[in-house]
Parts: sequence; structure tokens; C-alpha cells
Amino acid sequence: MKYLFQYLAFSVVGLFLFACGSYPVKNSEKSKEKPVIISNDSLEYEVIIIDVGFTLYLNTIAKPKNYYSLSYLENRNNIYVTNWNIRALNPSKFNSSIYENRIDYRPQIRYGLEVNYKLFNYFQFAQQKYKIRLDGGSGLSPNFR
Repeated sequence: MKYLFQYLAFSVVGLFLFACGSYPVKNSEKSKEKPVIISNDSLEYEVIIIDVGFTLYLNTIAKPKNYYSLSYLENRNNIYVTNWNIRALNPSKFNSSIYENRIDYRPQIRYGLEVNYKLFNYFQFAQQKYKIRLDGGSGLSPNFR
């Protein structure tokens, strides 16, 4: 009787461990994130954002497109672009792998809601990902503490 109880106890534990084991998931298709394209055909320009994770951020974390007013987005983008370009022009002081390109954003041009929305959210994403502030302050962005 003692051996039967031990045998049943080991069997139950063994089945439990076998059932809890994990198996590697074989995904034959590797999903590659597509770049986000910001464009406005009437103004004949295009910005392509290929920063890994931005598409996911835009689809899951970013607030809806009509959450912010166009004037708010334009004002914030003007501040963000100014600070971004200052850093892009100083690669010895700032990480050139983050600030690779200068952004040609002109406040007098009306880019529209779609462009301003995506650009604004890219700056939000970059601040969170790289732990930077583009609003002129120092330290971490107050939105991401």
C-alpha cells in the first residue's frame, strides 16, 4: 500500500510537470514592422519613420486623431522640431544615432491634421523610447516618469 501511494504521488507530480512545460512556438512568418509614411500630396513631401515600435505605439498607445486640436499639434510640433534640429546639428553633444536627420518643418505651412498628428506622436514615442525631453526642459519628460 505504501508503494502504491508513492507511485500515485510521483505519477501525479510527473503529469503536473509535463502539463506545465512550455513548447517553443514555431512562427514560420516573421512579422516585419512596416515604416510609417507621413505625406501630403498637395505639398509634395514625404517623411518616412522606420523607428522600431512606432507603428505599435501609434496603433495602441497614441490618443485618437481628434483628441488634440490642430493648433495644439502645430504648436507642440514647432517646439519639438526646433529642439530636435538643435540636437541633430550637434552630433558631438547629442546621440547622432537618435538625431540622424534634421526635420524641415515650417510653421507657416499648413500640413493638416494627419501630418501633425503623426509627427506629434512620433515625438511622444521618441521621448518615451529614448528617455529624452524635446519640450525645452531637462531630464525625463514629465509624461513618462
